[in-house]
Amino acid sequence: MNTPDAEQSPAERPALRALLSYARPHRGILLTVLALTLAGSAAGLAQPLVIQSVLAKLMTGEGLREDILLLTGLLVASIGLAWLQSWLSERTAERVVLQVRRGLIARLIRLRTAELDRTEPGGLTTRVTSDSTLVQHAATGGLIQLVDGSIHLLATIVLMGIVSLPLLGITSAVLVVVGIAMGVVMPRIKRVTTEAQTSVGEIGAALDRSLGAARTVKANGGEAKETERATEAATRAYRAGLKGARYHALIAVLAGLIVQASFLAVIGFGGALVAMGTLELAALIGFLLYLFNLGGPVLSLVGGTTALQQGLGALARIEEVRSMAAEDDVDGTPPAPSGPPPAVTVDGLTFGYEGRAAVLDGTSFVAPAGKVTAIVGPSGSGKTTVFSLIQRFYDTEDGRILLDDTDIRSLGRAELRRRIAYVEQDSPMLAGTLRENLLYSAPDASDEAVADVLRRTLLDGFVAALPDGLDTAVGARGLALSGGERQRLAIARALLRRPQVLLLDEVTAHLDGLSETALRRTVEEAARDCTVLLIAHRLSTVTTADRLVLFENGRVSDHGRHEELLERSALYQDLTATQLPRRSRPRGHTDRHAPEHGTLLGQFRTPVSRAPTTSRP
Repeated sequence: MNTPDAEQSPAERPALRALLSYARPHRGILLTVLALTLAGSAAGLAQPLVIQSVLAKLMTGEGLREDILLLTGLLVASIGLAWLQSWLSERTAERVVLQVRRGLIARLIRLRTAELDRTEPGGLTTRVTSDSTLVQHAATGGLIQLVDGSIHLLATIVLMGIVSLPLLGITSAVLVVVGIAMGVVMPRIKRVTTEAQTSVGEIGAALDRSLGAARTVKANGGEAKETERATEAATRAYRAGLKGARYHALIAVLAGLIVQASFLAVIGFGGALVAMGTLELAALIGFLLYLFNLGGPVLSLVGGTTALQQGLGALARIEEVRSMAAEDDVDGTPPAPSGPPPAVTVDGLTFGYEGRAAVLDGTSFVAPAGKVTAIVGPSGSGKTTVFSLIQRFYDTEDGRILLDDTDIRSLGRAELRRRIAYVEQDSPMLAGTLRENLLYSAPDASDEAVADVLRRTLLDGFVAALPDGLDTAVGARGLALSGGERQRLAIARALLRRPQVLLLDEVTAHLDGLSETALRRTVEEAARDCTVLLIAHRLSTVTTADRLVLFENGRVSDHGRHEELLERSALYQDLTATQLPRRSRPRGHTDRHAPEHGTLLGQFRTPVSRAPTTSRP
């Protein structure tokens, strides 16, 4: 049998090699299945010869006992072998799909953030679900069907030639014509399969988009728009499926045409030979039995080729995932960091997201060890991007980030992220319970440590009031919790892992005044054991920070204490004065009635421990 690799284009060969690589670990059992399949085919091929012998003996009146016993044995053997090879084949197919899915899952979860930014999650998940199923059939049943069909067909043709060479010539002419037609159709199946699977991925992407922002969709009356978006993808999948159905129907017709056309040709020509006395009737009947048997190997070849084409189409999409950049240094469990908290130095960072202008342009600053450094500035000035680079969600060659004197690029991501705890602005939760989310990065934390962080983040009363306590489910993406509850839970999770560096991105956005005051105290306590960097818009947080770093257009515009920036930075003055009370106040006057809690684009009161700040227009 010719290997399909010789007939594939250079672009398709990697997919075929990958397909064979999935089958290789199971080659022992697959060879057993192949042997059983071939044995079953041999039992089937022997039956027409026995039947021909029975017919000949009936005409001569000889005994039939041995032939009947042999024919019965062949039938039983065919059934038993078919059952055994089917069971082993299906079991191996399930193992192959498990192998494919394990590899895909591990790869997808480790994809670099930049890859996830440009790829729809729904399209990626279809690689694990529907695409892997097509690979499953191609790597096991498809390959076996191709081998068995080829050998079975060759053996059938040889036996047909033994019975009657003239009738074989007539049959071969029909086979060649139909084979050429099938050769034209088969390559199109792969293209149609790829198109259909891509459309299925688009359906998943559309649903992930709408279900992931379900409240936004509902609040803005977007149900019809999102339904149309997903329905269009479903329609494209339907049209691709119809194309595939037409090709499969055509193949089925061609397979049937082989038997029907050959049968008519053999009956006509063979009947003439019998009438002329050049061919015995028993031989004609035996040849016809082989002719009917010819449908089996033909269908095996058709099914195997179809499965192979579909599998190659799906595997091409799977190999796309394997070609995506992944983080290969995140496995393992690094030891808990020891020693004093490090200073964080950002030195000359320049970075831009793919397809966009640079967000950071030579950014440099130092966050002192064991202190609270607040990063402030207008939206889009690069604050969150710095946090992403500190965690190595992205890498840049322009500039460096140091923990004390250690370049973070010299650390594996697992070790680096073990030293850092990060609380995102939206504080997303994973589906599961409060306990599972809280212990996510510190599974061995003691009950005392858990109780402590719950108390420090004002979650102890909230948890105690729940009927199931920490075993309460948080819902999809944590939507069963309020924004403030999610933020406090995320902060508790971060503190529980006892990091050297704590990154807080707008963590007070959803907190009330009482919770914010408690959080401010918690951050000050955390700074005794770790270096804290926070992105903040609330002045109650900013004014108590040890150091402020002011961002503007991807650069550090200024840095210092709150009073120093308020004194010398026009940008900082604009940010703080934009929404201050419009009433004038005497220079040097402190408004004791101004609210303590406000936003950097809102109100503030200088703490009494600081020098009074003169009011500005």
